Amino acid sequence: MLQTSPAFSGFSVPDISAARAFYGGVLGLDVTEEHGMLRLHVTGGRPVLVYPKTDHTPAAYTVLNFPVPDVDAAVDALHAAGIETLRYEGMNLDGRGIMRGQGPTIAWFADPAGNVLSVLHNDEPVIPEVRP
Repeated sequence: MLQTSPAFSGFSVPDISAARAFYGGVLGLDVTEEHGMLRLHVTGGRPVLVYPKTDHTPAAYTVLNFPVPDVDAAVDALHAAGIETLRYEGMNLDGRGIMRGQGPTIAWFADPAGNVLSVLHNDEPVIPEVRP
C-alpha cells in the first residue's frame, strides 16, 4: 500500500530557533524552514522534519545517526564545538564517550532539546537503496 510513498522521518523540539542554530550553525547541515518547521537536508535521500512541540519530551532513543569514516575525528569536532558525548552505563565507553567492541564504533550526543543523536563508524559511502 505505501511502497511508493516518499516516506521521511521527523522528531520534535520545543524551540525551532535553537534547533536551526544547532543543526545549521553548529553541525553545518543544510536547513530550510517552512510553515514553522525545519527540514534537515542530509546526504542520501529524504529530508528529516523537525517540528515544534510546546510539551516536547526528548526522545529516549537515537533519533538521527550520522555515519562517518572516523568516529574519533567526529567526536573531536563535536567537542571542539562544545558538544559533549553522552555516557551510558553498561556500555564499553572509552574516556571520550566512544563505544568500541559492542557493534559499530559509536558515540552519542544530544541536541539542545535533549534528543539523542549519534556518530557511528561506516567506511562505505551511504548510497540510498533504490527499488523499482
